Amino acid sequence: QVQVVESGGGLVQAGGSLRLSCAASGNIFSIATMGWYRQAPGKQRELVAVIASGGSTNYADAVKGRFTISRDNAKNTVYLQMNSLKPEDTAVYYCNAQLKTWVLGGLGDYWGQGTQVTVSS
Repeated sequence: QVQVVESGGGLVQAGGSLRLSCAASGNIFSIATMGWYRQAPGKQRELVAVIASGGSTNYADAVKGRFTISRDNAKNTVYLQMNSLKPEDTAVYYCNAQLKTWVLGGLGDYWGQGTQVTVSS
């Protein structure tokens, strides 16, 4: 009984910016981490960035210095600010949340439906 919903994808020119948002809702007790993954055509899904409840972050080497992940714990929402976008950033971006519900005793893994980001040259 948990929903994870992304928004903010679209088409942008190389060098431009986009901001993705993801909100988790439902029977949530606590959230350990939230993060972003992406999958380009013909490639495996890869980690983009992740943030823990305390604020610590990790980024893929390909996006370091260009992308920033942030979190609003009160709203169970995570953001991904993407600057200096490149054509190779084109992919479907998926939001992930690792959280506890009032029903489950341990952490569960929940995914959004994905949002398309296309960067033109």
